[in-house]
Amino acid sequence: MPPTDPAALPAFETDLFVPRYRPLVRGAWELRVGAMTLVPGYWSGTVLARGMAALLRDGASWMSMTPFEIESQEIGVRLARGHVLVFGLGLGWSALASALRDEVEAVTVVERDRDVIDLHRTLDLAAQLPPAARAKLSILEGDAYDYRPGRPVDLLMPDIWLPLVNDGRVEEVRRMQANVGARGIYFWGQEMEIARHAAAAGRGLDAAGIDATIEAMGLPLIGADFPDYAGKIAHVARRWMQGRWLPGSAAPAS
Repeated sequence: MPPTDPAALPAFETDLFVPRYRPLVRGAWELRVGAMTLVPGYWSGTVLARGMAALLRDGASWMSMTPFEIESQEIGVRLARGHVLVFGLGLGWSALASALRDEVEAVTVVERDRDVIDLHRTLDLAAQLPPAARAKLSILEGDAYDYRPGRPVDLLMPDIWLPLVNDGRVEEVRRMQANVGARGIYFWGQEMEIARHAAAAGRGLDAAGIDATIEAMGLPLIGADFPDYAGKIAHVARRWMQGRWLPGSAAPAS
């Protein structure tokens, strides 16, 4: 088959806010902006992304504004309300997009790396938001495992990990939740963890299996009511898990 012409691929589009970035360096961190890149989405296929920002640490990619990153966080953003607590600043997208929601009253971001905070102070991405949304944002220096909020939290969104999957993820979120007591949680990679725990328990990746798995995890995870959430979990598990299941489990058939 002849190679696919990149120009013939669909361009990535989202109705969610995506800030404009510019190249910048702070300490070990570097922000780069590419012209045009072919990238896969979390749910979607390969698309053409233009002006994609990437955050690197010591030359290694830490986070990028790919369709994968946006789609793997968008459920939390779309369901955000009240006081949202974000652990991990990264490129700041989920915090900014959450602040734009009328249902959100405040967004607190906790980041432990001072260089990342300084990088964002220079970028001032919040200046791209309307004043009302900008006023909701607060960025604090702190550790996700130690931070205790001074007010109730309606949604906790931790995103502090480099890999999408790691064996201790759920226990790490439980440690955070023990200090936060959030009414709802959406953590990065939770679809993978739900799939892994469902498989380990011998449950199917259907709505009933997903609901039972979330209940057994003992965390107030949001997302189960999102349209076709079980279907999305089954899709990304087949596509991205690559055999990384909990002991004794088996990946679902493709």
